[in-house]
Amino acid sequence: MRISRSTAGTAFVGGALILTLTALAYPSMLGVQNAASGQDRIIANTQWGPLTEADRDFVVRVRAAGLWEYPLGQLIKERSTSPEMKEVSKHLLVGHGRLDAGCRKISADLGITLPNEPSPQQQQFVATAEGSTGKEFESTAVTIMRVAHGGIFPTIAKIRATTRNSLVRELADTTNDTVLDHITVLEKTGLINQEQVSFQITAPPKLPQDQTTPPPPQAGAPVRVLPIPEDLKDFQTVAPNPSYGAPAPSPSAGG
Repeated sequence: MRISRSTAGTAFVGGALILTLTALAYPSMLGVQNAASGQDRIIANTQWGPLTEADRDFVVRVRAAGLWEYPLGQLIKERSTSPEMKEVSKHLLVGHGRLDAGCRKISADLGITLPNEPSPQQQQFVATAEGSTGKEFESTAVTIMRVAHGGIFPTIAKIRATTRNSLVRELADTTNDTVLDHITVLEKTGLINQEQVSFQITAPPKLPQDQTTPPPPQAGAPVRVLPIPEDLKDFQTVAPNPSYGAPAPSPSAGG
């Protein structure tokens, strides 16, 4: 059953949820705050182009996003019955499953260590949604994700505009398409309080770096996989980009 915008707005503006979002919803879908300096420093020269600190951090952040949004997609699949929320679940599971495959491929090619757990902040996102039920659960989950997705476009655009690494460029393209796709299906639920979302995106609280940084994996731990469910293997959200690994063009062809 579709929930009206007025009902969703009423559910959202409950004091507890506002306090939770004010404390948590720094718009960092990618999970790590930008370092103050050194992001343009080249840390490796690869066959796909130079790899900077910003490039590496972007791959880690995309990975971290999936580590909290994928489980939230699973929760929505288990708890929600409305067609709109079921559609959100499908897009989250498939979109982050594909992005995760790209991150794991790129990390192996470029020598990037990926986290196996989201940041403490992102873990709290999931816990906050998990601690609610019914319409409150749906409103909470959709609102947190809409704030996170809406705040990440500038980071994606900056990486896409500045990276000289073709693998990172491809990941930025796919991430941009996936984020836009997720925003679209989230808005179709009718649960978005746009005024509150805009406020959270434009006036986020500053959180300590240890809250927004995913922990490093344990030594020798296998890389966690976020698989696309078997029943969604053929589900189309945005066009997949399976070409991670193509050699970079020669310097004469431009970068």
